[in-house]
Amino acid sequence: MRKGEETRARILDVAEAAVLQKGFGGTSIDELIAETGITKSGFFYHFRDKNALAKALLERYIENDERIYDEIFTRARELADDPLQSFLLGLKLLAELLSDLPNGHPGCLVATVCYYERLFDRDIQETNKQAVLAWRRRFRGMFEEIMVVYTPREPIEIDQLADMVSTVLEGGIVLSKALKEPQGLADQVLVLRSFVKLLFQPPIVRQ
Repeated sequence: MRKGEETRARILDVAEAAVLQKGFGGTSIDELIAETGITKSGFFYHFRDKNALAKALLERYIENDERIYDEIFTRARELADDPLQSFLLGLKLLAELLSDLPNGHPGCLVATVCYYERLFDRDIQETNKQAVLAWRRRFRGMFEEIMVVYTPREPIEIDQLADMVSTVLEGGIVLSKALKEPQGLADQVLVLRSFVKLLFQPPIVRQ
């Protein structure tokens, strides 16, 4: 990695930590400059303003998020051909990954942008919206494959079911941070796993 790329990555690392802790409004360019040890002109060489920094942060976060999902659910598919078992295994692998975070999940930039969306232009708001829609498409595709083989025990709208995965993850982050219980997020993922397993379990036929 070239020096310029290293500096840019360092700014983004420091900015992400600060934004997740204090929000975009509570994070100043001056403190980022002081923390990274660069000059003001050096900062503006990489980011023309705070909005440009926010967009770069968000895009990097989304890309990393997608990479993690790709790795986990590709691995699950390699280990289980059945779409339901593959999805359940993917959730278990995700819970294990989240359990390995010693201080819990640091927070979600997509959620943070929602909280402070008035600070950002429409481009950033649209990028954020598309990230959430990408989550929906990802999990909808998985549930579509499951429903080819399994019939849910209750009627359910597939987009709402897909959104539930993201809802549990985002809500689990808030829950674990509010209660200062890092394991809470992983536990919620496992509860979701149990729900999905029960949803597609064949009904019991009583004699």
